[in-house]
Amino acid sequence: MASLQVFDWNKKEVGKLDANATIFDTEVRKDILHSVVRWQLACKRQGTHKAKTRGEVRGGGKKPFKQKGTGNARQGSTRSPINEGGGVIFGPSPRDYSYTLPKKTRAMGMKSALSYLNKEGRLFVVKTIESSDGKTKAFSDQLKTMGLTKALIVDESKNDMVSRASKNLGKFKYITVPGVNVYDLLKFDNLVITESAIKALENRLK
Repeated sequence: MASLQVFDWNKKEVGKLDANATIFDTEVRKDILHSVVRWQLACKRQGTHKAKTRGEVRGGGKKPFKQKGTGNARQGSTRSPINEGGGVIFGPSPRDYSYTLPKKTRAMGMKSALSYLNKEGRLFVVKTIESSDGKTKAFSDQLKTMGLTKALIVDESKNDMVSRASKNLGKFKYITVPGVNVYDLLKFDNLVITESAIKALENRLK
């Protein structure tokens, strides 16, 4: 078992939590982290890029000049790729960049990311995450008392007040356990997570 410190919102230790060592205290595989992040970013790509070919460019139905007698090379369309305003040769076309990554690799990436944050002292377990009035400033001050300027905030279930209070904080992201992913864990540097979310995360990764 791995022992995680439990903090209050003044960053004072208030207890310990026993967690699964295979998730929070395992070997950090940088190669796996790299593979998972690349997969996530590839799946996020829209792939809507498009350039028109000579058959799709408007106009060009008339032959520019007669076949012979002008001294120029023969041409059949003003929309030829060699002319200005013509089509594009081998231009980009819409495509799907996503691909499949094995479930075991994805799970190993999550475990490596969580273990990395734990070993670096960037994982903060709290009993609850609450916002009484849903005000952004009050919630921001609450995070600053923990010395955090950038963090991923994870709860077991969605709290509407916390969601509203954190919505306009650019360097903080509030999500529930199903939304936890490797890219966000590494991007936001720190992880603030509730005790109940730890247990839910362990069940997800079993």
